[in-house]
Amino acid sequence: MTARPAPPQAPPPGLFITFEGGEGAGKSTQLARLARTLREAGRTVVTTREPGGTERAEEIRAALLSGIAKPYGPFAEALLFAAARIDHVDRLIRPALRVGEIVLCDRFADSTRAYQGAAGGVDPGTLRALERAAVGGTRPDLTLILDLPPESGLARARARAAEAGAGADAPDRFEAEALAFHARLRAGFLSIAEAEPARCAVIDAGAGPDAVEAAIRAVVAARLPGLLPAEPAPETASRDDAA
Repeated sequence: MTARPAPPQAPPPGLFITFEGGEGAGKSTQLARLARTLREAGRTVVTTREPGGTERAEEIRAALLSGIAKPYGPFAEALLFAAARIDHVDRLIRPALRVGEIVLCDRFADSTRAYQGAAGGVDPGTLRALERAAVGGTRPDLTLILDLPPESGLARARARAAEAGAGADAPDRFEAEALAFHARLRAGFLSIAEAEPARCAVIDAGAGPDAVEAAIRAVVAARLPGLLPAEPAPETASRDDAA
């Protein structure tokens, strides 16, 4: 009797890693560095951002960062972020995870909790309802919160804009907020990390980019074993040898 061929196996589920933090914390830089490391290790990586990531969501991003929705208040902005997130999750994030890819996202639902919630004053219960509608069960496996005093982050953001050249030095909708807003924002992200320690890891973003990258690699290696290539054992000298 001829044996039946084994049914094709479903690909392993992908992994979803998000980068969060205030303005100028270095999320985009560190996301690109982790993506490069993973690709060099043979992983298939999708990099994306919020708001954005899909054509429709990028259109909403442009409107939000221009400040066009600001007069309608933080709740209206939260609705727009949720609309962008629904398209992003449906069209990009879920399909990538379904085929076993690693998705690295610059901001996700925690940013809405922090910006429109902790800093903007929208009721947490309302935001939770929006989040359920937008993401369902598509939650990050790991969230890296890059923490930086707001004064330092805003200075970095201004320097970055100046380096980008003429026409790029005007702060966007959220960079232009007062320092007190950014202080509430930082507290909001730290509160999220405290409430969900199994998912979130706080990274000191005040160090240089290489040190921050090393800290992120250490967290990823510890939280998601086998994802990164093994680090070579460091060569150490005893105190007597160094004398």
